[in-house]
Amino acid sequence: MSEQPAPQSTRLAVLIPFGIVTLIWSSTWIVITDQLAVVPIAWSVAYRFLVGGLTMLAYAAIKGETVRLDARGWRFVAALALTQFCLNFNFVYRAETYITSGLVAVVFALLLVPNAVLGRIFLGQRLGRQLIAGSAVAMAGVALLFVHEARSDPHGPAAALTGIGVALIAVMSASSANILQGTATARRYPMAPTLGIAMLLGAGMDALVAWTLNGPPVIELRLGYLAGVLYLGVFASALAFTLYFGVIRVIGPAKAAYSSVIIPVIAMLLSTLFEGYRWSWLAAAGAVLTMVGLVIALRARRPAR
Repeated sequence: MSEQPAPQSTRLAVLIPFGIVTLIWSSTWIVITDQLAVVPIAWSVAYRFLVGGLTMLAYAAIKGETVRLDARGWRFVAALALTQFCLNFNFVYRAETYITSGLVAVVFALLLVPNAVLGRIFLGQRLGRQLIAGSAVAMAGVALLFVHEARSDPHGPAAALTGIGVALIAVMSASSANILQGTATARRYPMAPTLGIAMLLGAGMDALVAWTLNGPPVIELRLGYLAGVLYLGVFASALAFTLYFGVIRVIGPAKAAYSSVIIPVIAMLLSTLFEGYRWSWLAAAGAVLTMVGLVIALRARRPAR
């Protein structure tokens, strides 16, 4: 009797981009916090995706990729721009004005849940027992991390509840975009130019929101702010979303969302190195459980539809 092939999610072609995305997005929480001082939130988001969109189109041109969108394609791009590059990030940035970046990152770990549920409803992707077991272990770890971060958040209960609510709206927006990338429509168009157009359209939506709420563009010429915009646009947007959406198309949105489960742990490790973060037993136990859950879930084979 022949052995079953290894699940797609344990292959290097998936694990390498999965790891790169996780490392990049683990570092963005600190960078985003630095973006909130002078420039209105929506303008910072608009600058980020202006840079990201131009980077993607330049990359597509180098590869010789072009795209001609039909009506279906424009609907797809508009939906992606609205959910991923407008609503999601405006709410993420705003959540960090109410609660710490660490708590926002932990709330975003819940992306696994709507991705799994919506993937089942709209993509017909069933959850095997091993994936469910791994998710349960990981969510237990996320719960411990949540308790730890909530205890250490200095903003008070009212601000904390508001920030968590805003972050949850961002989670649902991101999940909707993730499901879009798992559809057959997404595979009809080359990723690089399509993402470039979606990011630029999202930047336009962000600019419209910014102008409506805050008036004409505001820019901070501080080197740290400008470097942050470039980092978030080129690496955390153009590169990371290309890799992440590619992973979604191979292993589905539920497994791909495990990057958001691991991100708080990596973010804490980075904070330990650069900000003197001190671990508690609660945080350490949560980190261990999330890693164990990740291993269990990624080794699960996708059941038949």
